[in-house]
Amino acid sequence: MNTNKRENQMVIYINSELMGSGEDGLGKKLMGNFIATLGDFVQEVSHIALVNSGVKLVCRNSPVLENMKMLEESGIEILSCGTCLTHFALKEELRVGGASNMFSILEVISKAEKVLTP
Repeated sequence: MNTNKRENQMVIYINSELMGSGEDGLGKKLMGNFIATLGDFVQEVSHIALVNSGVKLVCRNSPVLENMKMLEESGIEILSCGTCLTHFALKEELRVGGASNMFSILEVISKAEKVLTP
């Protein structure tokens, strides 16, 4: 049983290392700003679920790795899609949170009061 007092309050679902579509450089900058700003909302967020290229945000050499570590240290549970990590050959590069599966990610999302996707 998860002892996180914020359990399922708000889940952040990130499905890309970029925010928005169009110019990739701008998308990376926007995602960086989004992750940094999440620090102001730690009391409202229970989980961050990462799928597809979003898993790159918690792997070695991520430009937002330190911010993601701080979010985890604040009590936010970070779940990364194991299939996605394998696809991108990043299982050994994971530095924050843990590898998860789609069942666990869907379970967290389905029980959330709110789901926010950047």
